[in-house]
Amino acid sequence: MCITLLLCSLVTSRMKKKLFLFILFSFNLAFVYAQKKNDIRTSFSRQELRYEDYVYIPQIKTVEFYNRDKEQSFPIITLGSNEELFLAFDDLRGGSRYFSYTLEHCTAQWESSRLSPIEYLESFTEDRITDYRYSFNTLQKYTHYELILPNFTVNPKLPGNYLLKVYEDGDPKNVILTRRMHIVKPMVNIAAEIVPSTVVSQREKQQKVNFTIHHPQLQIQNPYLDVKTLVIQNGRPRIAEWATKPTFVRPNQLVYNDVKSFIFNGGNEFRHFDIRSFRLQTERVGDIIQDTSNTVILLPDTDWSSQAYAFVFDENGDFFVRSQEGRDSRTDADYAKVEFNLAADKPEKNGNAYVVGKFNSYQLNDENKLVYDNEKKRFRGSYLLKQGVYDYHYLWADENGRIVNDILFSGSHYETGNRYQIFVYYRPPGGRWEELVGFAEIGSK
Repeated sequence: MCITLLLCSLVTSRMKKKLFLFILFSFNLAFVYAQKKNDIRTSFSRQELRYEDYVYIPQIKTVEFYNRDKEQSFPIITLGSNEELFLAFDDLRGGSRYFSYTLEHCTAQWESSRLSPIEYLESFTEDRITDYRYSFNTLQKYTHYELILPNFTVNPKLPGNYLLKVYEDGDPKNVILTRRMHIVKPMVNIAAEIVPSTVVSQREKQQKVNFTIHHPQLQIQNPYLDVKTLVIQNGRPRIAEWATKPTFVRPNQLVYNDVKSFIFNGGNEFRHFDIRSFRLQTERVGDIIQDTSNTVILLPDTDWSSQAYAFVFDENGDFFVRSQEGRDSRTDADYAKVEFNLAADKPEKNGNAYVVGKFNSYQLNDENKLVYDNEKKRFRGSYLLKQGVYDYHYLWADENGRIVNDILFSGSHYETGNRYQIFVYYRPPGGRWEELVGFAEIGSK
């Protein structure tokens, strides 16, 4: 205020003084607007950190994260090996952004282990993502980013769970995406099998996982306190079960075959569609509209809950980016608004149907929520997807976004092909964190 009065006193002409005040007022107004705009952006992007696979801003699309040995495989590597994890994502805002990344060590239950980065990382604690390229000849412009872990800059040195955090403008609070990753130090062997449910009435619908941990190299003093095991179906953390103690303890063996444990709904095969080309319609594509943007209308899906099991080849929820119209699918594949259509009755007044898959990390939000058409008895919705091959699934959740019934529109069958991931965590006596000492993946087919 004092500076303003001083400057005004130096202006001799009343007209110049008014003009000066007007310019000063306009400058202050523009500054306040820019600050307000920046505050809005900050409040939008700075959401509470979630220790799960999550995208924090809607412009980040097509996040891929897997072991480089096999595309879309589970994101786990062996400590001290040559295995690598591959991260890729698109930013629909275009241009080049200043993205950085870091890792945080987590407990078996995916909470911060509260270790110092010096304890679990070699070299540096963070680095910038420098591998990016722009889309080419696409209606939807985007920038494609890639990252390989571990690398010379960020290299974990402890086994266990890690949360990969990617953030913008060098601000760790401005997170754009998070991904779970695992580093295993193999010290046990796991022998597992999939059998029908022990509940007679559910044997045609459910699958049970039995397994035995062989640990001759690991001296476990108290298996009821030091060991925790986890089984996940198709890499979906929401479909998982923990066991804090084994059914039987034998010399160098822990047996997990309790009649009430590790029982899962078999569900049904995933639905799928192919949009590798916007020129040809595949079996599940009803129409393709190309104008200022691409729109793909899928053929109506039916309710499978009352149908007998029929084998359908699927990828257990995975997706693969592919384009038949370009040379490099990473940058030549275009985006399309894919319209989903499910012909089914609304099970209850309150609640919503969602379309999910690995393409959106099975998250429930407004973008993949379906709207019910009472006249046509159909659920409708759309989702922006990159060209490729996709598995997807319909489920029912309450108004708060909690899953009520995952198999409502698909039914459940023992014959369904599923993949199960088995984790063995071990906390040494006096240890401050759990080590991942065993991992196995088995399939029912």
